[in-house]
Amino acid sequence: MKVVIIEDEEPAAQKLKKLLSELSEPVEVLDCLESVSQAAEWFSTHQHPDLIFMDIRLADGLSFEIFDLVSIKSPVIFTTAYNEYALKAFKVNSIDYLLKPVDADELRRAIDKYKVIFSASTFPEVSMQLGMQKLLAQFSNSYKSRFFIKVGQHYQSISVQEIESFFVQEKSTFLMHAEGKMLDIDYSLDQLSDMLDPALFFRVNRSYLLNINWIKDVVIYSGSRLKVKPASGKYNEPILVSRDKVSLFKKWMDR
Repeated sequence: MKVVIIEDEEPAAQKLKKLLSELSEPVEVLDCLESVSQAAEWFSTHQHPDLIFMDIRLADGLSFEIFDLVSIKSPVIFTTAYNEYALKAFKVNSIDYLLKPVDADELRRAIDKYKVIFSASTFPEVSMQLGMQKLLAQFSNSYKSRFFIKVGQHYQSISVQEIESFFVQEKSTFLMHAEGKMLDIDYSLDQLSDMLDPALFFRVNRSYLLNINWIKDVVIYSGSRLKVKPASGKYNEPILVSRDKVSLFKKWMDR
């Protein structure tokens, strides 16, 4: 079986490759793609695989946008950290969905389901394209716009426009308000990446998710690396863009 992985987080892609290599049947991973634009180019120039594993939220947009750019002839298993999005995607012609972190047993179950469905049927390419276009429209209008957060004995409703960043520190997730206030939040960065508008927020590395409107400066750092300076300056460490995301980050900043 030949598969393609579409995933913008390198650790998640490598874990999925490892799990696939441990299946009882041989699986060949043709490529790991990390963006909408890269995937669209790949599918327009390569023979399509038997199966696609597709993260919903990519660095340059939602994976559903790929279906607007190129005709996909392969069935899809979605991967996501956010349950609500996964359930929506599952209802639109995909084989199955896997919640991150991907579990080996769930992966085997999804593969078995793929075998049953496609051993005696033809993949509904046209309905898949239409379904993804419809889902893209739904998702584009469903990004989270506010967070209702407990602060001491009170709750505050905070607009995403006021949030400079989300970040992980000592295994806990925080948001940094544009005024420099650091607040706890009960979501992982993977979940937040799926919930927020990719035009507004970018995951620069495993620990930081930044709002484009509060980036004060970007500095060339150690050759090809970039160091990002948010407006508040209230951080205990330099914020570096991962090497594998520098190109996508530049495109995101240059829209």
